[in-house]
This record gives sequence, C-alpha cells and structure tokens, in this order.
Amino acid sequence: MGSRGSPLALRQTEIVLERLRPLGIEMEVCKVKTSGDVFLDKPLHQLAGFGVFVAEIDERMLSGEIDLAVHSMKDLPTKRPEELTISAILKRDSPYDILLSRNGPAQDLEELKKGAVVGTSSMRRMAQLLRARPDLVVKSLRGNLQTRLRKLNSGDYDAIVMAEAGLQRMGLDLDYMRLDGDMFVPAANQGTIIVVAKKGSKAEKYSQSLDDKPTRIETMIERRILETVGGGCVVPLAVHADVRDGEARVLAEVLSLDGKRFVRVDETISLKNDYQSLAADIGKKLMRMGGRELVEEAVKAFGDR
Repeated sequence: MGSRGSPLALRQTEIVLERLRPLGIEMEVCKVKTSGDVFLDKPLHQLAGFGVFVAEIDERMLSGEIDLAVHSMKDLPTKRPEELTISAILKRDSPYDILLSRNGPAQDLEELKKGAVVGTSSMRRMAQLLRARPDLVVKSLRGNLQTRLRKLNSGDYDAIVMAEAGLQRMGLDLDYMRLDGDMFVPAANQGTIIVVAKKGSKAEKYSQSLDDKPTRIETMIERRILETVGGGCVVPLAVHADVRDGEARVLAEVLSLDGKRFVRVDETISLKNDYQSLAADIGKKLMRMGGRELVEEAVKAFGDR
C-alpha cells in the first residue's frame, strides 16, 4: 500500500489498514516522497501540476510496485490515469476549516487583532479570510501538521487555518474555533480519505467493501463542479455537498484572489435524478454568473497549474 510519509498520511493509511484486517488482508506500507513533499519552500500554487501529492504514487501503482494507495481526496486531480480507479471512499470526517490561535484560548476570527498574520497554504482560504477580514495579513504556510503547529507556536503567525479532519485523525486535543461552513465553504472533497487501485485488480475488489455511498455521492458532486469550473489549485473555489434524505444541498463559490468579489450558488438537488449532470449545471451556472472571469484572473496571475 502506497502512502506519503507524513505522520497524517501514515495515520490515514493505518485507518484503511485497520478496516482491511478484519477481512484477512495484511499489507506492507510503501512510503513515497512526492514533489509536494520535496518543495516545501514554495506555496502550493507555485508548484506545477495539480496533483503534486499524487503523481509519484500513481507511477508506482502503474509500474506494479504497489497494489493500493491511500490519499486525501482533495489532493486528487479530476483528470486521472484511465487504468486507475477510486475503489473506496471512506465515510467523511469533518469537511470544515478551523482557526488555531497562538498563545491562548481559541479565538473567533473577529477577535484577532487588526493586521494579524494568518497562515494558510490554500488560495481558497486566503480569499475567504480576506473577504471576512480585509485587514488581515495572509501568508503562505507549508509543511505537515506538526510543522504548521510549530510555526504557529514559534510566533511566525498569530493564527493558522487548517482542516479539522487532520486534527481529529491524529487525535490532537487542541483549543480551536470551527469556521462557519456557510461563510468558509470547504474545498471540494475535504475531510475524505480514498483508496486507489488498478481497475480489475484483486486489490480493487478487496477494498471496495470500505466504500461509503453517501460520501461517494457528495464527493462526486463536488468533483464534477470542480471539473466544470477548472483552473486548478490557483483558483479560489469552494464546493460542499451535504447529502440528506435523498437530496444534496450544494454550496459552491468562486472568489477573486483578494476576496472582494465572488459568485455563489446555494441549491438543493434531488438524488433521484442524474445528480452528476445537475452538478455540472451548477458549475456552468457559476461560470455564467461571473466565475469565468474570476478563474481567468487567477490563472493569468499564477498560470494554469
């Protein structure tokens, strides 16, 4: 089983292994260093190619070195090698973002001092932060979970924003504030662990039992909107689908890099219909509302990566 070597990635891999063992399946973990793990001195949007945490692991699978791979689903590009498939999508953990403050109890975003320095690796989070608090100084924050926490505590930042799911999986009991999901709409597929396998392989068959259908529906709706809008990781794009009682509430927005402009869709779609097509329609609607211009602005500023 292929995995990145960060503590969080290995913990996610262990979660999958724990669920495979009752089926009589034992696997050896192969740590793979990806380009996203190597170039830690650059913001994510400056690294060429959406999928910087995935490509090298894909190559190992295509060459036959590994049978399964575990990823955070939000790292997975929408364009994938035809020979590979998402064989399982585990039940989603929290999709939401959290705010961690330095030296003290948890603070709301509004409680941060004027001009506070906030760290994030995400263009989406940067735009959403600036929309809510234009006075903030948002700086790039890279590294694994432990590195980010160390940078916060050393005084490089007044606060940092990260995914709640990572802390939950690592069992870290920290004082933080969850950001409002309507104002800080999550990234597509955030909070979701997936298993990738070669199509038609025994590994695909074995791992399919871990699949959670509601989460698969949610994430596939989100990915279709992501694919329709395009632009890669340089575009501040947020998408979240919440499946309940045969319907999915879909929140999606595209923002300008400075957060001053945005277009937003909040719709409920029926899962009795072709929800993939309905998701594509939401993506097209975002583009017609002005999203196209915002995507083009971001791509022009950073390049289509």
